[in-house]
Amino acid sequence: MNSAKRPFAAVVQFILAIWMLVSIVMIGQQFSMNIYQIGLISLVVTAFSQIAFGNIPATANFRRSMVLYFRIILIIVIIFVVSILAAPYLVALGR
Repeated sequence: MNSAKRPFAAVVQFILAIWMLVSIVMIGQQFSMNIYQIGLISLVVTAFSQIAFGNIPATANFRRSMVLYFRIILIIVIIFVVSILAAPYLVALGR
């Protein structure tokens, strides 16, 4: 057995992949609307987190991973805000 500790970013990437699969199963079940809603929110959160952690080197330690994670999430938020603000202007151009 290998006693070497896995880097934080690699562990988080693995956990996010499993969490995404669980979220998809929660969305696919047909028994509870509450489970569906939790699964949908969970899938959105894990998808954005996976985008961020997918761009972080798997060898990054905790501190480096968190700094990069919050930078990438900030970029995603900025893109969403700019897109939402630009949408009415772009729609007006098409008329």
